[in-house]
Amino acid sequence: MSDANGGFRPRLRALDRRQGLAFMATLAERLRPNYLLYAEASEQGDPAALRVIHDLIWEALLVKEARIDFERQAEKLAELEPPAEDESFGARRALEAVMALAACLDSLRSEAPEAVLEVSELSRSGVQAFIELTEGEEDAQRLAALIRQHPLMDDEHDFQAAVLEAVEAPLDRGALKALRRLGRNGGVSNLGLTLD
Repeated sequence: MSDANGGFRPRLRALDRRQGLAFMATLAERLRPNYLLYAEASEQGDPAALRVIHDLIWEALLVKEARIDFERQAEKLAELEPPAEDESFGARRALEAVMALAACLDSLRSEAPEAVLEVSELSRSGVQAFIELTEGEEDAQRLAALIRQHPLMDDEHDFQAAVLEAVEAPLDRGALKALRRLGRNGGVSNLGLTLD
């Protein structure tokens, strides 16, 4: 996932705080259906509370003088994590959605220069875990090749590249709303899953 402009990771590192936050919030939108599916299947979690926190992050991007207690939001977010003893695949993917929002809140509360890279990798590693689960390949080399060439991983790379390109452009109100729509991805998560 590199390009003529210096490569994906260096471009991510070069984002300013607001651009990085917009990138993370957009990826978090795409992770959200995984949390919803987990909550529906396990009857754990609170998708509405997760949405409220995510909406406040977008508000902070849209309204410069928004007065939001992000410390309190981080406390609320911690309560939305799947139970620690639940090590199911669904719980891990739901936790990734929570962790992406936690990275956004960290960025809003203080300097968190690595957060944008962490959210990028978080989303990518969820896709990798899904491919490993669904493909069931034992041979490590074949599995690695399969992951690299898998349509879901291609989609993940393309999605992140599109988000990065969008946040590198001026982030006015219209651009932020377009990013939010992009992140919602028609209700389809990074794993290709949707609630229906």
